[in-house]
Amino acid sequence: MSLHLNNDNTAQLQELYAEMRPHSLYPLWEVLSMLVTPTPRSSAKPWKWDYDSARDYLLRAGDLISAEKAERRVLILENPGLPGSSSITTSLYAGLQLILPGEVAPCHRHTPCALRFVLEGEGAYTAVDGEKVIMRPFDLVLTPNWQWHDHGNDTDAPMIWLDGLDIPTVLHFDASFAERLEQSSHPETARPGDSLNRYGHNMRPMRGSSADRRPAHQPLFHYPYKQWRAALRELAAAAVPDPHLGHALEFLNPADGGSIMPTVTAHVRLLPAGFASAPRRATDGTVFVVVEGRARATVADQEFELQARDLLVVPSWQELRLMAESELILFGYSDRAAQEKLGLFREARA
Repeated sequence: MSLHLNNDNTAQLQELYAEMRPHSLYPLWEVLSMLVTPTPRSSAKPWKWDYDSARDYLLRAGDLISAEKAERRVLILENPGLPGSSSITTSLYAGLQLILPGEVAPCHRHTPCALRFVLEGEGAYTAVDGEKVIMRPFDLVLTPNWQWHDHGNDTDAPMIWLDGLDIPTVLHFDASFAERLEQSSHPETARPGDSLNRYGHNMRPMRGSSADRRPAHQPLFHYPYKQWRAALRELAAAAVPDPHLGHALEFLNPADGGSIMPTVTAHVRLLPAGFASAPRRATDGTVFVVVEGRARATVADQEFELQARDLLVVPSWQELRLMAESELILFGYSDRAAQEKLGLFREARA
């Protein structure tokens, strides 16, 4: 079809666009400034979730639906800037999971990587490929990609933890797979805590020996609060706090010294009482949990009052400043591991 040409280029271009549209052809020049931006323009918003309020809703849900029926009884922390996405940032998912006394969340596996950061309760377990980890407050427990896992609570009190997964990243690549085991719990394959004993002391069984039982790329999946808190305290006693981060330690995969999982990085911070962090921004949107203390967080131009167990999301390239009103301990996770592999990570320190 030949276009009728006249001096009104705009009208002619609109006619051209209309003719191309049924063929799924579109002009780059109309959208280039939105696709290749000078700086990140995340739709995600800074947001805080008050733990006490979320806990109340979660316990009410526990009265209405069982862990077995729900498969995972979780309240999604959905970013208000990403409605309908079930995402806390454009690449990460977060949710609060509840296991009541006597319950088992059935065994399954999936391609998304997951972490569990324990917020409340003690003595329930996560089992990974048949090895149980006894969960205590502020322990970090991983369920790596495609490893069987179930959760159970043999105690007389509720157990609540934060789930952090790379679900949006996996969905972006159209690479989501999942399976459910026929029985609710995986058969026991090792004594509880066996992997921590073998791989959690900066040592490992000799490669090729029968004692080297975990996957070579992901041998460790339990990082106890007792250990990481002591390490953070020793760092704080021996070093001057970084002006932007305070005292900060990253959790490592002992197999390669890299991040805990291929797409997810996790760390902890200690800010002394009265410490005010210098402004910092980074491309990895980060989810924070207050472990101890009180603080005021300023994200871009928004202020949030934080106390123990509250959750805060700082989207990509949003400036963060923290003012510790008392000694402050934070846990955080982000997609920095994936960004670094792709050569995308950047930070700016004022």
